[in-house]
Formats: sequence, C-alpha cells, structure tokens
Amino acid sequence: MILEPFPRTFYDRDTVQVAQDLLGAFLVRELEGQLLVGRIVETEAYVGPDDRASHASVGRTSRNAVMFGPPGYAYVYVIYGVHHCLNVVTEREGFPAAVLIRALEPIEGIEVMRKLRGGRPDRELTNGPGKLCQALAIDLRFYGHDLCAGREVWIASGGLRPGEDIVQAPRVGVRGDERALAVPWRFAIKGNPYVSRPAPG
Repeated sequence: MILEPFPRTFYDRDTVQVAQDLLGAFLVRELEGQLLVGRIVETEAYVGPDDRASHASVGRTSRNAVMFGPPGYAYVYVIYGVHHCLNVVTEREGFPAAVLIRALEPIEGIEVMRKLRGGRPDRELTNGPGKLCQALAIDLRFYGHDLCAGREVWIASGGLRPGEDIVQAPRVGVRGDERALAVPWRFAIKGNPYVSRPAPG
C-alpha cells in the first residue's frame, strides 16, 4: 500500500467535490513508530461564511482561524468538551471551508486502535468523528497541522472499490437555517458497516 500524502492541489478545489473524493482515501497516523490507517468512508462538507452550519458563519475567531487559511491543513476542534473532530481545510485562502472526516474503516494498526478505544468492538472503533480521533490519538495538538507534509497525520489516495457507490444526505446534528439543515453535504460509501449512525440512505 502506497501512502503518499495528497498534494495541496487536491484540497484547493470545490469543497463538496473534495468531500466525495476523500471517500476511499486513507487517513494515516504515525504513532510511536507504528502506522495506524483507516479508510475514509464518510465525510461532511462545510462551505463558506454563508453556511450557517459552519463554524465560519460567525466570522473569523481564534477557534476557526485555520479554516480561513490555505488548503491542506487540519482543523481540529472539541465538541461537548470531550470529543475531538478532524477536518481538512479546502479551497482558496481567505474562503473558509472544510471537510469533516466522519468515519473510517480500520485497516492497519487495529490492535492499537482497540487499546485507545478501551476495547470497544471493532465496528465501533472509528464509526464517528470523535471515535476515530480517539482511535488514532488525534487531538488539539494537530490544529493547523500540514496534512500535505506526510508526517504524523496525513491522507493518502485510495478510491472506491468495485461495486461501491456514494450515498448523500443532509448533515448530522447541525444547527442553522433551513438551507444548512437541508443541503445534502453528508457523503458515505453506501452499505459500509463503519459509517456512523444513523446511516444515510
């Protein structure tokens, strides 16, 4: 398996398209000399200052500042005071947009993931944004991390397997106006058992 990081040009594109193109790619975490690898099976797009579900809708803050920067960097934040979430910044500098990595299919380093997740069943290791960050030891240390550098955390190309399809649906647990609640910017590999619940489609 070749795990070269995506170049910055991959992220410097339409966010909704990047969210779809990330499905099947590999999220890689280098931890104490070992690679933990998960195949991305679910994403969500957050696009621009007018997306009321996006953290950027309130303007630039110390929390969301990386979203306004160049593409290819990690936006990590904490929800409910406990769970970390990993996003990848997309599009041009100055336009706040990102893709949330919502779920992974564990591929490599599964024993380590089990320990980090406290012995949870394999299906529950990475089937949610907070879960996958815990399983890969991703936290606020990686806020602003360069995902194109190929060190500690990065994303490598993959792709859909024969017979796999993409399903899309409204995003999960978001707040905002009618448009924010309705746009079908949640993407997943249809039928994959590691997609978070409720499964789209």
